[in-house]
Amino acid sequence: MHRSSPSSEPPAVDDPERGSAPLEFILVGLLMLVPLVYLVVALGLIQGQALGAEAGARHVARAISTADGADEARGRADRILAAVIEEYAMDEASVDLSLTCVPAGAPCPEPGATLIVTLRTRVALPLIPPVLGLDDLASIPVEATAAQKVSRFWGSE
Repeated sequence: MHRSSPSSEPPAVDDPERGSAPLEFILVGLLMLVPLVYLVVALGLIQGQALGAEAGARHVARAISTADGADEARGRADRILAAVIEEYAMDEASVDLSLTCVPAGAPCPEPGATLIVTLRTRVALPLIPPVLGLDDLASIPVEATAAQKVSRFWGSE
């Protein structure tokens, strides 16, 4: 008589845990990978728009502060803003540019004043449908500010 020990018995064929590890790995992997990829894409879009806003504010401030007059400053600012919007694929309708000068109360820009340029825009998150205004709700505001000392020769012809 030969008796087999309990540890040498083959596993039961109908074991519910048998063969489910690959399926669980794929399912859990997808559930974790998809949101991670979405997060990386969304953060990349936000970073790109933030760099564009910063570049736009800085270059517009520099162009206005070194211009010879108001007409040249306006033309330079418009060209730079158009180039930045195109380069960084910004939504032109959501871009807002504002100028202020320090000391306050003086006409802006004024020779010797500090020009502060603020550029604001919104980043639409990917894969959000434009239904019921969801694309507006799921957009991230981005703002950049640059300061530049206006040339003391500004406005002199």
